[in-house]
Amino acid sequence: MVESSKVPALTRALDILNLIARIGPCSAATIVTELAIPKSTVYLLLGELKRQRFLSMDSHDNYCLWTALVELAGHALNKLDLRDTARPALTRLMHETGLLCHLGIIDRENAYYILKIESSSTISVRSHEGKSLSLYRSGIGKCLLAWQPPATREAIISQLKWEQATPTTITGPERLREELTLIRTQGWSFDRGEDFPDVRCVAAPIFNARHELTAAISVVGTRLQINDDNRDYLAGRAIACAREISRLLGWKSPFEQQAS
Repeated sequence: MVESSKVPALTRALDILNLIARIGPCSAATIVTELAIPKSTVYLLLGELKRQRFLSMDSHDNYCLWTALVELAGHALNKLDLRDTARPALTRLMHETGLLCHLGIIDRENAYYILKIESSSTISVRSHEGKSLSLYRSGIGKCLLAWQPPATREAIISQLKWEQATPTTITGPERLREELTLIRTQGWSFDRGEDFPDVRCVAAPIFNARHELTAAISVVGTRLQINDDNRDYLAGRAIACAREISRLLGWKSPFEQQAS
């Protein structure tokens, strides 16, 4: 049973922001239809969100996200010490592989990039910090899901909305569970073009001092840059980088724990 909001106006305002983030600039009529909020309430909320610079109007009189959100996101990301901790190791990984590298975290039913280290390769894959990722169609998403506590993992899987984006997309819970078991066994995950046909990704988990999953890193490229010939090598480099970051967070391997 979903608990009703004790602050409905705030919930509706956040629903508006999330809707625009999901579908892009849209009209007030679209917001009324999509969210089933009374028209008068929508216009009151839109007016306040504009006044606070969370929304603006484009040339087509559609509502779009605006600068206050950018400012808040910047402050939040700057407070995440994990980014500063991971940046040197992730930058070295980028130089070792010549490929785009990311740091990502999980939040409910999505993964998000919180750090991007761009490569100088002439072939690039488009991404950005703050980008939302599927937990079953991306390498870093599957990696983050694989090491969730079993009950949490199952709760998330039960809420997933399956969409076959490409011929290789996982489209059901049983197949996903098999994939997650493989990921935990081998220690890394692989995106074989499951969200975008020409994109490949290798990802590895980061743990803290309590051996809890904290984040994951990924090496991303096109199918020409990541293939059967170099995938295992890239996985090894990603695991080594993830362990380096984990150690900075206090993590120790089972061997190191026994020796201490």
